[in-house]
Amino acid sequence: MRSKFLVICGIAICAIAVTKCGGDGYNSPMAPTPPPTGGNPATTVGIVGQRGAQSFNPNPSTVAQGQTLSFRNDDNTVHRIVFNDNSFDTGNISPGAASAALAVPTNGANYHCTLHPSMIGSISGSTGQPPPPCTGQYC
Repeated sequence: MRSKFLVICGIAICAIAVTKCGGDGYNSPMAPTPPPTGGNPATTVGIVGQRGAQSFNPNPSTVAQGQTLSFRNDDNTVHRIVFNDNSFDTGNISPGAASAALAVPTNGANYHCTLHPSMIGSISGSTGQPPPPCTGQYC
């Protein structure tokens, strides 16, 4: 009887450990990137659904020197936007919510939704040049 109890307890502890150790199947950073201090978003990119490169509006977007960017979830499901180089992570954005404002690299960036990897986008930086070429698994 005692050995059955110990086996059941061991199984329960293993199940809890697996669920608490990030067993969600996504390879995303553990915590969202903290927002930069000060300033209001100058550009807001709307998340409009799971439509590949048409998932964001505008796409590509342009952010001028000193301005910031935020993502607004206009869809009816949760999204999590991450720059392809992992330098920024919005954390989960619920329907109707917006991300914190972020400072965009001067040369721009490419990004994707970690929950829906076919959702891709790009941002032109303050140099006024087009977004950098997209390379890697999200292009």
